[in-house]
Amino acid sequence: MSESRVIDQSSGVLEVHTGVAGRSARLGHRLVLAPTTWRVSVEIDGDRPVSIAVTVDAASLEVVSGEGGLTPLSAPERAVATANAHRSLKVKANPSIEYRSASIEPTENGFRVQGELTICGTTKPCDFALLYQDAEPAPALSVAVPVRQTDFGIKPFSLMMGTLQVADEVTVVARATT
Repeated sequence: MSESRVIDQSSGVLEVHTGVAGRSARLGHRLVLAPTTWRVSVEIDGDRPVSIAVTVDAASLEVVSGEGGLTPLSAPERAVATANAHRSLKVKANPSIEYRSASIEPTENGFRVQGELTICGTTKPCDFALLYQDAEPAPALSVAVPVRQTDFGIKPFSLMMGTLQVADEVTVVARATT
C-alpha cells in the first residue's frame, strides 16, 4: 500500500551553495541561498520511495549567508545578491523550479533517483544519489546535486567586467528526517 509524505521548509532544509570564479574570485563571497517556500511530495510503497516531486517558489530564494571575500557579507549586500539571483532566474517569467522523478532504485546506502529538473523553463535530465541514514529520532535523508546554470540558459551573475562571477556550477543540498 502506497502512502504520501510531504517535506517542506517546516520539516527539512533546502539550500543552494554557490562558488566564485574569475580572476578576482578571492574578492567574492561563496553564497548560500535558501527558499522560504518549497515542497517535496514523496510517494512511498512499503519502506521505499517510488516517486519524488519537488516544487520551489523561485521568488522565495534568499541569500542567507556568505563566506569568503575581503569583508563579511553585509545585510545590504545580501539583499543585492538576492535581487541578482531573482534577475538571473527570471522569476517573474519562471515562478517555479521543479523536479520530477522518473525512476528510483535502491542502492547500498540509499537510492538512485533519475528524473528531470526544470529551471527557467528549461528541462534537463537530473540524476542523483539520495542517501539514507538510520538516525534518532527518525531516519534522515540527504542529497547534494551539482547543477550547471548554463545548462538551463542562466548566465552566471558577474561583476567588474567579468573578473568576479558566480561559478557556473552550484550545489543544491537538501536534508530531511522521515
